[in-house]
Amino acid sequence: MALAHLLAALTVPDASPVYAVGSTVVDLTPTPLKEWAIRQFGTADKAVLLGSVVVVVLLLAALAGVVARRRPALGVGALVVLAGLATTAAVTRPGAGALDLVPGVAAAVSGAGVLLWLVRWEARTAPATDPGPIDDSAIERSAADQSAGPSRRGVLLASAGLTAVAAGLATTGEWMLRRARQIADVVLPRAADPAGPFPTGLEETVPGVTPLRTPSGEFYRIDTRLMLPRVDVDSWSLTIDGDVAREVSFTFDELTAMPLTERDITLTCVSNEVGGQYVGSARWLGVPLRDLLERAGIEDTGADQILSTDVDGMTLSTPLTVALDGRDSMIALGMNGSALPLQHGFPARMVVPGLYGFVSACKWITRMTLTTYDAEQAYWTEREWATDAPIRVASRIDTPKALSRQEAGELVIGGIAWAQRVGIERVEVRIDGQAWREAVMGPDVNDDHWRQWYLPWRAEPGTHYLACRAIAKDGTVQEAVRRTPFPSGSSGIQEIAVTVT
Repeated sequence: MALAHLLAALTVPDASPVYAVGSTVVDLTPTPLKEWAIRQFGTADKAVLLGSVVVVVLLLAALAGVVARRRPALGVGALVVLAGLATTAAVTRPGAGALDLVPGVAAAVSGAGVLLWLVRWEARTAPATDPGPIDDSAIERSAADQSAGPSRRGVLLASAGLTAVAAGLATTGEWMLRRARQIADVVLPRAADPAGPFPTGLEETVPGVTPLRTPSGEFYRIDTRLMLPRVDVDSWSLTIDGDVAREVSFTFDELTAMPLTERDITLTCVSNEVGGQYVGSARWLGVPLRDLLERAGIEDTGADQILSTDVDGMTLSTPLTVALDGRDSMIALGMNGSALPLQHGFPARMVVPGLYGFVSACKWITRMTLTTYDAEQAYWTEREWATDAPIRVASRIDTPKALSRQEAGELVIGGIAWAQRVGIERVEVRIDGQAWREAVMGPDVNDDHWRQWYLPWRAEPGTHYLACRAIAKDGTVQEAVRRTPFPSGSSGIQEIAVTVT
């Protein structure tokens, strides 16, 4: 595995056996199990999956080693089959080529060779099962043979040495991958249509409330990729094809030379549970989506879907109407004043206010194909998620934390609320099932951005239950009916318990 990981770093990173198997597991996992994993592990779900793959492979390899002591051919065959499964996972990925074979084949050859070498060396140290009549000359010959051959200690040292070599190979491979994923400093031009001054948030006066803008390093990341792609910005391009008047392509430099728009927009993941953390707000800089589509000619298109494809073949579908209805849909190149971080889609990603990310936020985008939902299905559509998923009105309590212990006295209940495309009018708080009380609202950045809120609370000793709900500017009240994220986003009122002492 270690040698294969190093070779993958030199050839095709996604062909590393652990990543290839992990990606296949992601694709084959039923939706309910995926949702469970996200609920249990959050953004650590990828690390848990990769760790599980490594542990299972090590256990199976150990079993092959035990079998090989008595039946070497069977043990070696088991290792080859194990490596073959990883190779199959690598070569069946979208866009796989001949180089995807290299890491898996290397794993099979090196694993089988090392196992045979260890088995034969260990066999030379084993005592004979039937020593027969013992005489002095036999004892002398046996002692001479054992002094000439390897000892069991030598076998253990050899195994430890191989383990150290493997660790070195794996570490080197991972170091190379991390260096390859580093992006060069990219300086973006100023926006032709800037967002304007950003207000001061409540976080400076209400401790515990989520900041009005999410730092890029703290922005949530939910996607199917176990390894971030390596994208050469100099050779990257964005192509628009399908049911358009003409196919067009744009290099990164051509996109940055176009008039750029800057907007403060909140994004939400469809996997976000009631009161969840998979929501973030940032200042995005990019080219309006409509401007790009118009260059391809869409006047006579019969398409109703933008099928977006990333650099490794992942597909997302977006209703074409959202690019044309006046909202600030864009192909974003920048985030919070800098180029996009690699984990958030460098060199370009789609940003569409008001829709959950699984139908609007293709990262590492390289192609947009105008087509119909009847003709083409994207990754999540094939898994029966909704095709059009507007974000629901929602709110969250940030402080005090659920199940926390607080001292009696003057406290503050605070959090955030969002209703992209409509905006938040007010937030109400309920304490111990009593009447709803209106909270104090923070600054209103725009209708596509969340709002902070807080309510002063004189807390008496005891266990208290706190709930919040948001009311949008069009009068829509946050739904009380509980829904799971599948297939079009969760709903319900968050209620937490707090103990006051």
